[in-house]
Amino acid sequence: MDKIKSMLKGHEGHAGKGVDKAGDYVDKRTQGRYGGHVDTAQERLKDQLGRDPEQRREPPPQT
Repeated sequence: MDKIKSMLKGHEGHAGKGVDKAGDYVDKRTQGRYGGHVDTAQERLKDQLGRDPEQRREPPPQT
């Protein structure tokens, strides 16, 4: 996984688009039956590969 991360360094946006495209394909093939699982897998994979800095989600403020 570290080798993949180093290869994708600086190209997080492209990797994220690929993950989204793959998830959309799975959703289409399964007719959306596993949409929640696919969305969760997409988010976790994007976190593993590194998110595009512009797409990083900020944690909710603590009050």
